[in-house]
Amino acid sequence: MTVLSLQTRATLNDLLHLAWPVVLARIGIMTMGLTDVIVVGNFSGLELAYSSLALAPTATVVTTAVGLMMGVQVMTARFLGEGRREEVGAVLRRGLAYSLQLGIASMLGLILAGPWAMGRLGLAEGLAGGTSPVLVVFALSMPGYLVSVAAQFFLEALHRPRAGMWAMWVANGVNLALNLLLVPDLLGIGLDGAVASAWATFFARTSLAVFLIVYIVRLPEAREIGVFRRPARDAAAEREQRRIGYGAGSSHFIEAGAFAALILIAGRLGAVETAAWTIVLNVSAIVFMVPMGLSAATAVLVGRAYGAGDGRGVLRAGLVGIGVVSALALLVALALWPTAPWVAAAYNRDPALLAAVVPALVLATLFFVADGIQVVSAAANRAAGDVWWPTIMHFGAYILVMMPLGWGLAHAIGVDGLVWAVILASLVSAVLLTGRFVRVARRLV
Repeated sequence: MTVLSLQTRATLNDLLHLAWPVVLARIGIMTMGLTDVIVVGNFSGLELAYSSLALAPTATVVTTAVGLMMGVQVMTARFLGEGRREEVGAVLRRGLAYSLQLGIASMLGLILAGPWAMGRLGLAEGLAGGTSPVLVVFALSMPGYLVSVAAQFFLEALHRPRAGMWAMWVANGVNLALNLLLVPDLLGIGLDGAVASAWATFFARTSLAVFLIVYIVRLPEAREIGVFRRPARDAAAEREQRRIGYGAGSSHFIEAGAFAALILIAGRLGAVETAAWTIVLNVSAIVFMVPMGLSAATAVLVGRAYGAGDGRGVLRAGLVGIGVVSALALLVALALWPTAPWVAAAYNRDPALLAAVVPALVLATLFFVADGIQVVSAAANRAAGDVWWPTIMHFGAYILVMMPLGWGLAHAIGVDGLVWAVILASLVSAVLLTGRFVRVARRLV
């Protein structure tokens, strides 16, 4: 019992040591988007509409592509667990090549299809024309951004998450400075508003990628781990790296699509309801960065134990991750519950909007714990070799449960109905994924 307690304590220390920089890095992703919204919104409401509409399709593509890159993190951790340290550079090189392919394909797809689609969505007059150039600039940043994701995942799996954290916040500083300089066109170059902000994002994402790649090649152990060595062909490892990414990318796409559908449902209720649901989603997305960071840290620890053939270590790492995310999500929920009126007022002070936002935001705290558990459990499952069942369970929870409930409850009780749909779907997902992980880990034991 004492040995088990010491092992659990060691796993907890490893998780927390790895998780806090990862959490701060994920929060940095949200901060970059929030900076754009604040600066452009203060410049012009119309320009903010252009920026928001351009971000909608790119956000779905980015979310899916980030999932597709998860194989870099898991396979690096597994190789380290197996003692194949000299081969982790091959994982990075495959990941960087894959990220460039995905980034270029995403960029071309958004440039070719984005403006065409905007012109056929029935947007108010002038919105499609103003949105299209912003969308094109956001698309140009896709290759650099996905390269930075691959590099960041690699460093996290190497237990060097602080480099990614600092790089993300330096990129946020670049983004803020360029927004303040370019959006009001202080340089007099004839470029302002949403397009200028998109260029600020482009340079920030590119600088992030450059910094991380330079950092990796300058690692003292870079040559030892095979960063500079062209890897021998390993069809099984390549296939597994892609397979993990396909599973995670599919889950991300399902969740992003389902929540986009809830926005459309809110849009059918009215302008106040749409604004209220947007605020609830934004606050929830910021909170969600904590479970996202913990899910990455849990995946690294589970992946290492899996690579080492340590079934008990797999179970222990996954359960510790689930326990920690439950405790932290509960603390955040308890903090937000009484402060919801102040948080809502920070977005907007319109009494009619606050009347809809505040109760919905209080209600939303009920899904924080379940949502945190499901994302950590999904990452733990994939790191333990169970790739497709999490995707199937996400489909069941968010498409088969959440969307019909969201439609029915929203038309019955408004925005609160959308929140109840998320609560129930998150509970279903958390129970299924946790049960699945325990079953998979016990098989390994």
